[in-house]
Amino acid sequence: MSKTSVIAIVDDDEGVRVATGSFVRSLGYAARTYASASEFLQACAEQEPACLITDVQMPELDGVELQQALIAAAHRIPIIFVTAFPTETVRQSVLAAGASGFLRKPCDCDAIVRCLQEAVGSPAE
Repeated sequence: MSKTSVIAIVDDDEGVRVATGSFVRSLGYAARTYASASEFLQACAEQEPACLITDVQMPELDGVELQQALIAAAHRIPIIFVTAFPTETVRQSVLAAGASGFLRKPCDCDAIVRCLQEAVGSPAE
């Protein structure tokens, strides 16, 4: 029996969280949403998702710092970054650290699908 892959979504914008979660579910994945990187890190300690979609710019702990925290804790979760303010410096930094994708908001749905398929494959493990 296959298990549905869980995609975690971290964004401080509730509208983006809800819309991204709905979209991910429509693709057949399970989705868990978090309002902050800290909230995600607490949950991740108990159950690691198959993939993480995170905003770059967030209060307290941003997406880049979240990636660094996950690497430091030996989590190897594929990460897809999304941002309304993309810079080449941040893109190169997160991709060099192992990110699976770096997308500009508003995100193209096809680009999210491609990134998810490359990161985790089909919705069922």
